[in-house]
Amino acid sequence: MVSGSKSKATRTVKPAVVRRKAPPWGLIAGVTVVVLFAATIFGYAFVQNQQAEERRQALAAYTPTAENPDPSTQLAGIQIQSFEGGVHVEPTIRVAYTFSPPIGGAHDGAWAACNGVVYPEAVRSENLVHSLEHGAVWIAYNPDLVTGDALAALTAKVQNQPYTVMSPYPGLDQPISLQAWGHQLKLADAGDPRIDQFIAALRVNSNTHPEPGASCNEIGPSGFRQDAPPPFQPIPDPTEPGVQAEVTPGAGVVSDAGTAPGTVPTGTAPATDPATGGAPAAPVPTPAPAG
Repeated sequence: MVSGSKSKATRTVKPAVVRRKAPPWGLIAGVTVVVLFAATIFGYAFVQNQQAEERRQALAAYTPTAENPDPSTQLAGIQIQSFEGGVHVEPTIRVAYTFSPPIGGAHDGAWAACNGVVYPEAVRSENLVHSLEHGAVWIAYNPDLVTGDALAALTAKVQNQPYTVMSPYPGLDQPISLQAWGHQLKLADAGDPRIDQFIAALRVNSNTHPEPGASCNEIGPSGFRQDAPPPFQPIPDPTEPGVQAEVTPGAGVVSDAGTAPGTVPTGTAPATDPATGGAPAAPVPTPAPAG
């Protein structure tokens, strides 16, 4: 008995083993991924906002004001000529324009739909010139020279943007040509910053086109149909039958603001048009719409 008691008294008690919980690596990894993803999204948004603000500031100099009614005169290479507004021709008549693509003069009584429309095929110039008279900017491009990423970049500047229209122009002597009423700028690169500057300066700038407030919406079955526009035809020889002269005022002089100081003010002659129902209002400075 003694031996047994002694054995129990001297028995060593082993300490309890404490098992540590393994770190939740899966949860930690998941949270880390979420945090990094959120940081990436917020960082991207911040950079995008910064870039948008920088673009807005860069374009501020090209926003029309009372002191600077036509900021496009600052653009190197721009061509400017005055034209009388409101000179309409029948749908069967072709106009012998002096600019290619044309930038003003006689035009069809129906304007081409021009609220962010990107036409996949070339469109009759006489209708597009009427769109310019309403304050639209028309981006024309040579379909043999502008494709892929360059075409996508131009499309992004036009699609769903008010008073902006784009179409191919076969035989264009440069890859890209920008048109507003009485204004033209030809370029080789879809990334040229002058594209945005031209749009900012001239889109619905009431100082530079004859019919402020006129529509750019589709006319409908009785006029121009966006889904079935009249086809493009090259500018004809003025001696051909059924051809009308451009009707350029004698005072109109072409000016290159990129090489010579000063420009010719654009024509703002009163005109009657189905979009306004009468003579246009007097020009006042109007900033181009954002976007």
